[in-house]
Amino acid sequence: MSNAKPARILIVGGGYVGMYTALRLQKKLRRSEAQITVVDPQPHMTYKPFLPEAAAGSIEPRHVVVPLRKALRKCKVVTARVDKVDHSQRTAWVSTPEGDTSTIEYDILVMSPGSIARTLPIPGLAEQGISFQTVGEAIYLRNHVLSRLDTAATTTDPVGRQKLLTFVVIGGGYAGIEALAELEDMARYALRYHQEIKPSEMRWVLVEATNRVMPEVSPKLGVYTVQRLTERGIQVYLDTRVESMVDGNVRLSDGTEFPTGTIVWTAGVKANPMLAKTDLPLDERGRVRCTTALQVAGRSDAYSAGDCSAVPDLSKLEQDSGATCSPSAQHAVRQARVLADNVVAGLRGKDATPYEHKYVGSVASLGLYKGVADVYGIKLKGVPAWFMHRTYHLSRMPTFNRKVRVLIDWTEALLLRREVVALGQIHDPKAEFDRAAAS
Repeated sequence: MSNAKPARILIVGGGYVGMYTALRLQKKLRRSEAQITVVDPQPHMTYKPFLPEAAAGSIEPRHVVVPLRKALRKCKVVTARVDKVDHSQRTAWVSTPEGDTSTIEYDILVMSPGSIARTLPIPGLAEQGISFQTVGEAIYLRNHVLSRLDTAATTTDPVGRQKLLTFVVIGGGYAGIEALAELEDMARYALRYHQEIKPSEMRWVLVEATNRVMPEVSPKLGVYTVQRLTERGIQVYLDTRVESMVDGNVRLSDGTEFPTGTIVWTAGVKANPMLAKTDLPLDERGRVRCTTALQVAGRSDAYSAGDCSAVPDLSKLEQDSGATCSPSAQHAVRQARVLADNVVAGLRGKDATPYEHKYVGSVASLGLYKGVADVYGIKLKGVPAWFMHRTYHLSRMPTFNRKVRVLIDWTEALLLRREVVALGQIHDPKAEFDRAAAS
């Protein structure tokens, strides 16, 4: 590649891998070396580990997202969706929310569109399920749960009241457990302002298809987590599948049936389907095949990492020759650092570095002042684990600006308690105006 002309680097996706890679590249590369373009449908990166706290009202939702244009001042940010990539032609086709289409030519590709919710052919899921992947969904769930309490407090129909006060979370991974714990904690706190509802009337249900929750932590901590949830009155169904949820009537594989007005779907993720519209090599799960240096297999000028990639896990290859890195924020953030360094090394004629990251541990929040942690073999529970969870994720939150804002949110919540009011109008902001216009 000629040194006279800056290399055109295209980063598809502005999530963990995309934004952290761009941050490091803009710091390490001179403008004469490269022009960096980041394309994402959203103008921000979402720090997903803080979504449960944003839903519960401990953090302002705007503070769990990082504006890409503000953070990536030396990059060109394009708010659009990448529809197709032809790497043989070094060309990507993109479309804006308004429907305008164009092409972007590049020299080096970083493929990091992330993942989407993994759905199953369960009757009623598309109509009743609420995912928990975006800040918009976190805001919606917060308002939805609080509005169920408001409606239940005024209804005179006992059957309808029971349905309104039944909340179901499907999926016992990190996302499901933390969303369930934080939302239940918030709803229980909100009941002090709903004298018409007794805490015992609320029914919170967790359904997990395997025989344990949070497989990332030790089995003992998984059992401890279930114990803490059940002590709070939360029903936990393990080794159980949802067979139907048509019209909010949930039927489980063990024969249990009940109505609910809230179904949160957190049963895993899958690689972004747009990868099928590229000429990059994919594995059987639709992920980009990569080398240990985070280069796309057989492509020296294309890289990938994060949820959408199949990166060999060097820490497990002795036990499993086909082991790949799990789709976690922990891997994505660390892979982005190595990926960016390897892009710089490639531009400067140096050797790439393989990605190897030994498992450090995991932390999870189970609501305010409650948590579990398994870090470097040290297992913690309760307040110490909750504090470690907050400390770790605050340290990983990108940009000093967002770190400070999150810290201020926590301080305000500690001193003033959280707000528990539903802003239902945000889901249909024109309803009142439309009624006024119609009359």
